[in-house]
Amino acid sequence: MKEWILPTLVTFLCWGLWSFVPKITMKYIDPKSAIIYEVIGGIFLAFIVLYFLNFRPNLHPLGISLAITTGILGFIGALCFLAAVSKGPVTLIAPLSALYPIVSVVCAVIFLNETLSIKQGIGIIFALISIVLITI
Repeated sequence: MKEWILPTLVTFLCWGLWSFVPKITMKYIDPKSAIIYEVIGGIFLAFIVLYFLNFRPNLHPLGISLAITTGILGFIGALCFLAAVSKGPVTLIAPLSALYPIVSVVCAVIFLNETLSIKQGIGIIFALISIVLITI
């Protein structure tokens, strides 16, 4: 088995549950409270894992700034996701928000000069069509 398959499958499972569990959470607490507890959970786990990995952070100013920006964007996205599932059906919100890689792919093509095959382009077109089909 290729070395990237297992972490990809774990990501698939974790993010799948990550987009499902909040719907239940919103029955008990509001999105603003939930995001705080979500962050606490992430920080708690991060410190445990990094401790056992004997981690020492790199100190590159641009890298730090970009990582902090990533955290801010992830936080805003998570907060908006929680707000959405508190008001709407997770059966629509999860698949629509899960199409976020389209933004990543477009940015990679435009800013990183990465290439997109015809098959990948067709897949993105189908993903965009799925947005329409899911929401009507």
